[in-house]
Amino acid sequence: MLVPLTKEKLNQLIPVVATGSQYIYVWGKIQDFLRRLIFSIVGIVIISFPLGFIGHGAQLVTGLMSGFYWLWGPAVIATLKNRRYRRYRYGGFWQGQVLDVFVSEELIGKEENVDQRGQLVIIENRERCLNLEVGDKTGFFTPVRARLRRQHRVIRPGDIAQMILFSRQPDLSEIEQVSDVYLPQHRLWVGDYPCLQRDVFNQISQSFRRKRTPKRRSAPPPPRSDGRSRYSSKPSKYK
Repeated sequence: MLVPLTKEKLNQLIPVVATGSQYIYVWGKIQDFLRRLIFSIVGIVIISFPLGFIGHGAQLVTGLMSGFYWLWGPAVIATLKNRRYRRYRYGGFWQGQVLDVFVSEELIGKEENVDQRGQLVIIENRERCLNLEVGDKTGFFTPVRARLRRQHRVIRPGDIAQMILFSRQPDLSEIEQVSDVYLPQHRLWVGDYPCLQRDVFNQISQSFRRKRTPKRRSAPPPPRSDGRSRYSSKPSKYK
């Protein structure tokens, strides 16, 4: 099921600037940190040379920015990711189910080393990933991939899956982007990037569940032993 959302609600779901959880996610592993650190060192070395067409003040500011790229780089990357989601004018809250779950090994990088014989050896760095296939009765289907975590072991086909779908079409006939997936039965988020404000999403999810849950009719009260109705002060004619 897909419920359209207003542009105002979509903007509430996708933050303008990076949040703390997004910053931590983009920070990455030690290899990612080392790459940013090397970039910062190289930038400082380049800026340290006297450049006649750049003033000393501008050169100092540029040097500081390059030197601290390892720190502010993830915030910029996460903010740019958010901007790609916010550019969609239309979107909706979707609920379906997990159709399939499987684990795969994905190539995340290669390293070149020289062995004892002096020969070049290429080492492939692989990472185990969780793959979900989610869909609904309308035929909508999309895969979701994320780094494998220990808590993912509880996920099974048939689990309820919720996410936000993004489109450029007012009727949401063409889905161009999806958010990370929320599994309410396990309170788990699965996805490549935590793009959503999760407190806002939880409010939408809870509102959706309240509308979908039928109200229970209360059973009629038992008759009074004195023959009087509970809803009237007069004696009941049924005895």
